[in-house]
Amino acid sequence: MLISLLTFFSGFLTSRSVAGTSWELAAWSVSAHNPQDYTFTLRFERDTFSGQSAVNIYGGRYAALPGGRMLVDSVYSTEMAGPPEAMAAETVYFELLRGVKRYSLAEDTLTLLDANGNELLIFTRSPQT
Repeated sequence: MLISLLTFFSGFLTSRSVAGTSWELAAWSVSAHNPQDYTFTLRFERDTFSGQSAVNIYGGRYAALPGGRMLVDSVYSTEMAGPPEAMAAETVYFELLRGVKRYSLAEDTLTLLDANGNELLIFTRSPQT
């Protein structure tokens, strides 16, 4: 029982807040497109996020929960058209973003993961943070 309680509360102690941070996409789990060819940014506020994708501006709601869990909801974006390659990369990004269930936050790296702990999106801290 004591171990269970310590494990539960360690989630509060080790989960650092993403609120007020800005990130730039460095890598993702899909090899068909290179995210470095486009601009992808992510900015977290208290319970919302926003950013620039390959072509459009996007946003949504999130909740960072104890134990590194994350809920992503209500993802929206503007509907501007761009080059087919950029639009395809943007589609991949949004699919990965909608699959986020966990996160890992290190000093200058934010990794968004699926429910099984597989890396989906890897960001580096933006100089604007």
